[in-house]
Amino acid sequence: MKCCDAYNLVTIFPMNTVNMLDATTESSNQTPDAEYERSRKVEQNKLQKRLRREAGQAIADFSMIEAGDKVMCCLSGGKDSYAMLDILLNLKKSAPVSFELIAVNLDQKQPGFPEEILPGYLAELGIEYHIIERDTYSIVKDKVPEGKTTCGLCSRLRRGILYNFAEEQGVTKIALGHHRDDLLETLFLNMFYGGKLKTMPPVLHSDDGRNTVIRPLAYSREKDIARYAELRQFPIIPCNLCGSQANLQRQVIKDMLQQWDKQHPGRLESMFGALRNVEPSHLADTSLYDFGGGKRPGSSGATVQAAMPTQEPEQNFGRLDVLNI
Repeated sequence: MKCCDAYNLVTIFPMNTVNMLDATTESSNQTPDAEYERSRKVEQNKLQKRLRREAGQAIADFSMIEAGDKVMCCLSGGKDSYAMLDILLNLKKSAPVSFELIAVNLDQKQPGFPEEILPGYLAELGIEYHIIERDTYSIVKDKVPEGKTTCGLCSRLRRGILYNFAEEQGVTKIALGHHRDDLLETLFLNMFYGGKLKTMPPVLHSDDGRNTVIRPLAYSREKDIARYAELRQFPIIPCNLCGSQANLQRQVIKDMLQQWDKQHPGRLESMFGALRNVEPSHLADTSLYDFGGGKRPGSSGATVQAAMPTQEPEQNFGRLDVLNI
C-alpha cells in the first residue's frame, strides 16, 4: 500500500475503527482454542461482575456485614458455597468496611468423601480455614428409616455443630450459600407441605440470640451461579447422602420452577419481587394485621391502602451506590 493510500485509510475511518479492524484481523488469526479461552474469560468476568453486584446489593439492603465482623463461610463443596466464598473474597478487597473471612467445612464422614479436596483448594487461596470432623452420616442412617428423606435430620445436626463452632471462634456472622431459587423453592415447600407463608430470610437471628445467619447470594439466580462455577472450574464435591435420593419434595418444586422459567420468562423475578413487597392487610394473618381496627399490631395508624393511583416518589440520586463496591 502506498503512503497516500494509508493516509486515506486513516482519514476515511476513525482511529478506533482502524483499531477494530486490527483486532478483527488478530482475532481471525487466533486458533480455535485461543478464541474459546478468550470468550470464556469474557463470560466469566461478566458473571463475576453480576454476582458481585447482586451480593453487594443484598449485603447493603439487609445490613448483612458490618465493620469488624468475623464472617464464617460454610463450605459444603457444592457450587453455591464455592461461588459465595469467591464473591465475598472479591468484595472484601474493595468493601467500604473492614471484615474478616474464615472458611469452614463439616466433614460428615460420608462414604467416599474426598477429604483432601477442600483443604487443598483453601490452602491455595491463603484463607484461614477449619475442617470439622463429625460422623453425622452414621447418626442419620441409623435414625432415618430406609427410603425416607434424610435432609431434615442431616441439616439440623449440621446446623447445631456449625452454630456451636461459630460461637467458639468468636464468629459474628455465619454465611450460607443459599440463592434466590432456594428462597423461592422454600416458599413453595412451606405453602404446599407446611401450610405456612415463609421462606429463608436473607438475614436470620437464631432464637437464642447466639448466631446471625446471612445469605449474600439471596439476589442471585442459580443458573448464573452454576455457569460461574463451571467457568471457574471449582472442584465440586457431590453429596452422596441426600443427592442420591429420588423424588425429594424440594426437587419436585425445583423442577416446577425451572419449567415456569422456561415457559414464562420473568415469572421467577416477579415472584421474588413479591417476597419484598408484602401487604399484611391483604393476607389473612390476624397476628400481623388487626382486621377489626384496620391497623398493624403496634402501629398508630390505619394501614389499609386506598385504591387510587399514587405518584411515584422521586428517585434519590444522592445516595452512595453500593453496586460498585
